[in-house]
Amino acid sequence: MTRILWDALGSRRFSTGVDRGVLYLQNGSGVPWNGLVSVNEAPSGADVVDNYYDGQKFFSRRQPEEYAATIEAFTHPVEFDEFDGRGRYVTDQRRKTFGFSYRTLLGNDIEGTSFGYLIHIVYDAIASPSARSHKTVSSSTDLNLFSWGITTSHRELGGRSGSHLIIDSTIAHPWVIQAIEDLLYGSASTAPRLPDPQEILDLFEEGVILKIIDHGDGTWTADGPDDAIVMLDSTTFQITWPSAVYLYSDTYRISSL
Repeated sequence: MTRILWDALGSRRFSTGVDRGVLYLQNGSGVPWNGLVSVNEAPSGADVVDNYYDGQKFFSRRQPEEYAATIEAFTHPVEFDEFDGRGRYVTDQRRKTFGFSYRTLLGNDIEGTSFGYLIHIVYDAIASPSARSHKTVSSSTDLNLFSWGITTSHRELGGRSGSHLIIDSTIAHPWVIQAIEDLLYGSASTAPRLPDPQEILDLFEEGVILKIIDHGDGTWTADGPDDAIVMLDSTTFQITWPSAVYLYSDTYRISSL
């Protein structure tokens, strides 16, 4: 057995900063959100509801949680006007839903903020009105900091319900991260766009190192690198990675990595 070791080298991790803000229009196309200062996440809901029987607490359940946040920025894309309730000449118009992505940095005591980052993807967001103050210019120029509260509606996310995806670059394979960023930010041959959640999940499935495919007829296929699948003879192989766990006799628990 190994005793717990606190503050081991490389284990002091932290999260900081926000950058690479992108606004996604209703047609899915993306435009950069320059001047992004902060994204203050404040999930709502998830209240506990208690049920009583004969004066005693019988059961507690938690209500569904919803992603909500406050976006602060010195400016915003001109395309955001329609989502901020502004028409060509008039305000207080119907607000439309939009997509949004941003990145937060991950650091540790060895690599600093070069350690990694989280990609946040928000679906079906709607901005709430916020107060704005306009002051006269003085000898000390202060920039107006705009603020928008946003709420979201749940959608199907890989068999679950939600509106906020987080992709960790320290866990996901680099080629999957690259493929997702090419979708979100564009590439030399493609325009930036908001991918459907299932499309992102498919990228992870396609990019796994070791695949175990169940054919549904009692047979399965393993596809992976040489160090994961070792041929013992011409007809027998062994999976050295923990994707196939021996249970008993001819029964295994199989999963993809």
